Amino acid sequence: MPLPSGLPKAELHLHIEGTLEPELAFALAARNGVALPYADTAALREAYSFSDLQSFLDLYYNLMAVLRTAEDFTDLADAYLERAAAQGVRHAEIFFDPQAHTARGVPIGTVIEGLGASLDRAEERYGISTRLILCFLRDESAESALATLDAAKPYLHRITGVGLDSAEVGHPPAKFREVYEEAARLGLRRVAHAGEEGPAAYVREALDVLGVERIDHGLRCMEDPELVDRLARERIPLTVCPFSNVRLRVVDTLANHPLPAMMAAGLLVTVNSDDPAYFGGYAGDNFDGVRDALGLSPEQLRELARNSFRASFLEDDEARRARYLAEVEAYRFDAE
Repeated sequence: MPLPSGLPKAELHLHIEGTLEPELAFALAARNGVALPYADTAALREAYSFSDLQSFLDLYYNLMAVLRTAEDFTDLADAYLERAAAQGVRHAEIFFDPQAHTARGVPIGTVIEGLGASLDRAEERYGISTRLILCFLRDESAESALATLDAAKPYLHRITGVGLDSAEVGHPPAKFREVYEEAARLGLRRVAHAGEEGPAAYVREALDVLGVERIDHGLRCMEDPELVDRLARERIPLTVCPFSNVRLRVVDTLANHPLPAMMAAGLLVTVNSDDPAYFGGYAGDNFDGVRDALGLSPEQLRELARNSFRASFLEDDEARRARYLAEVEAYRFDAE
C-alpha cells in the first residue's frame, strides 16, 4: 500500500522544542559552548527511551540548554518546517514553552523573534502557513503563567493562542483559570493538554473552566461516554499523537490505540507528532503508522486530514482553509 505521507494535512499538536534532533542538538551545543553528557548522537538517541511522561520531560528540558540565541530558535524551526513539508504538512500551529527558556536566562523576546524569523518565511520557503501558540507549564505556578503572558504582550501580533502542557497529573486545568480568562480578554485562542495521563475529568474541566476550543491528546475521554457524546455533539477537536502515546506508555502498542473507536464515536480527531525527534516520527510517519497498525483505509486517512484543517485556527483566512480542503479531496493515494 502506498505511503500516505504526502497527503495534505495540518499539524496542530507540535512542540517546537520537541523537534530538536540529536544532530542539531550537538551542532547548537558546539556553537554555544554547551557540554552535553552524551558521547555522540547515537548515545543521545539511545537515551530516547521513556517509561512515562515525566521520564521524557526530564531529558526534554535538560536538552533545551543548547537553545540560547534567536538564531538557534530560527534554525530549530527551519529544520522542523523542512521535514514537515516533505511529509505533506501544509499548515502548522506550533507550540512553544517560554518558561522553559526564561528560567535559563533566555529572554522571551529572543525565543519569539527567533521563531518568528523562520515562520515569517515558512510559506515562501516550505509552502506551509503557520500559527504560534504560547504554552504554559502546568507544573509551574499560576502566577508564573500570568507573568509569562504579561511578558508576551509586546509580541501578541505573533501569537495566535495559548496552551497548557508538561506534567499533567496533580495539576488540574482549574489551576490556570485566571490566566485563561486574561488570554480570552486579549483575544487569544485557547487549547490545553488534557486526558493524556490525567483523567477524563480534566478534559471536562478544560472545557468548562478554561473555555478551551481544542483538547490536546484527550484519549481518556473514552472512559466517559457522556463526555464522548458532548465532544462529538459540540465538534470539539482532539489533537491525538499516536507515536507519543506509545512511547510514553499511554497505550501499550499502536495496534491497541483507541483512534478507530474515537473516529467511530464521531469525534473530530486529528493525527499529529507531538515531539517527533523524541517519539520516532513526524506527521506523515504518524499517518503511516496508524494506517499500518490499525488498518485505516485511504478514506479514513482522508477524513483525518480533513479534520486537521477543519480544526485549525484559520477563521481569519477561510479561503486558505477551503484551498487546503480542496487539496485533500484531490489527493490520489495511488499516485505515490
